[in-house]
Amino acid sequence: MLNSLDIEGRPSDTRVVVAMSGGVDSSVTAALLADAGYDVVGITLQLYDHGAATHRKGACCAGRDIHDARAVAERIGIPHYVLDYESRFKEAVIDRFAESYVAGETPVPCVECNQSIKFRDLLETARELGAKILATGHYVASRALPGGGGGRALYRAREAERDQSYFLFATTRAQLDLLRFPLGDRTKAETRELARRFGLSVADKQDSQDICFVPSGHYADVIERLRPGAAGPGEIVDLNGRVLGHHDGIIHFTVGQRRGLGVATGSPLYVVRLDAGSRRVVVGPRAALRTSRIRLREVNWLGDGTIEQALQQRPEVFVKVRSTRPPQPAWFRSGSGGGIEVELIAGEDGVSPGQACAFYDAAEGQARVLGGGMIARTIAAAKTQNAAGVAMAAAR
Repeated sequence: MLNSLDIEGRPSDTRVVVAMSGGVDSSVTAALLADAGYDVVGITLQLYDHGAATHRKGACCAGRDIHDARAVAERIGIPHYVLDYESRFKEAVIDRFAESYVAGETPVPCVECNQSIKFRDLLETARELGAKILATGHYVASRALPGGGGGRALYRAREAERDQSYFLFATTRAQLDLLRFPLGDRTKAETRELARRFGLSVADKQDSQDICFVPSGHYADVIERLRPGAAGPGEIVDLNGRVLGHHDGIIHFTVGQRRGLGVATGSPLYVVRLDAGSRRVVVGPRAALRTSRIRLREVNWLGDGTIEQALQQRPEVFVKVRSTRPPQPAWFRSGSGGGIEVELIAGEDGVSPGQACAFYDAAEGQARVLGGGMIARTIAAAKTQNAAGVAMAAAR
């Protein structure tokens, strides 16, 4: 008979490892499972040098978090361990983040952290501890696929504002079988109320908001420390290559940025493209930010069948190119020379290489996550290219 985690066995005979970050979400996850009678083991990962972030509010994985996770584990009566994953985290997440930024991209390190550290390395550790399941406090839902054929599917969270599926699109089918997300069908308010009911000291703890290894909130400072010399000077040019000014390094800019460009033409300008090879920051009017197609790399498919079958059927899907934006309608297509492209039916502004593109089967509600990929290249809408050229000419 299946238990509440959809696996065979009594809860008391089912070991579950919970990834405990020290926040309210993972703490409630551990408390819920322990209250249900499961054999719960809490694990907190030390991912980087916590010193700079220890006393900073809103920074995830700070030194205080380890203390909080340990206190919660003691409160609910489960064993708790702290594992040093610092070297793995630096290699898999921090170094890749720096390389991506230097290449003129806008990386999303949380995707790589989930995939390489939590859902690969920690999942393996959980298996070594005899656990059948790894549970996390992510706001995303996982359910068994209908039909009794096995396998699970990933769905958006019940509370859209808390949904974290954008950061989990790279989760593989095999990993989904071993992962559980008990908060996916709860609201944040319900989670905090449960924390109070369980008597957890973190019930009102502030949510983490920043990238954990950037405690200052200034990405360029981290890049300069990790990649000395990466902030080399260069030119700021318009869409036709005309030099408008100079800058101290492309790492200080992101696609879509308007403020702090240091140039004036009489009309608003935005960063349209970053050319790492020539160290050029290309700027233009807002119309030039419109993207009609994106080419993907590292695609992960979680829908029915294979990605090849999906390309042949060319189904309409809904995609998110930023975590804060709602899913937009799009089409799959095979790119020239191979690869996978997504055609954005209505277009999107400010799409940058390095960002994630998550696929869904619906625009609203608890849509099924169909996978996603990392954005390798953006292709501007043909009509907006002409409009942008006219606007730039008028600005002169």
